[in-house]
Amino acid sequence: MYGWDYGHVGPGAWILMGLGMLLFWSVVVVGVVMLVRYFSAPTTSAARPVPPVDGPEQILKDRLARGEIDVDEYRSRMSTIRAGA
Repeated sequence: MYGWDYGHVGPGAWILMGLGMLLFWSVVVVGVVMLVRYFSAPTTSAARPVPPVDGPEQILKDRLARGEIDVDEYRSRMSTIRAGA
């Protein structure tokens, strides 16, 4: 009574079902990836503290230690910094 032709829908329905399944699994995979990224991301900026910035006196001391400036230039610039000019 019900042969192989019962409910025959043709190739168009198979293509739509395949595309629907592809769309469904794409949405599932993208959703899982977004959830993992959301829950693994740091929530505050306190997670990565910013290193302190050196002041001008420390920068001068570092330049003197590296040999970029000599002692006379160091003293001259340090007095300028401390004078506030």
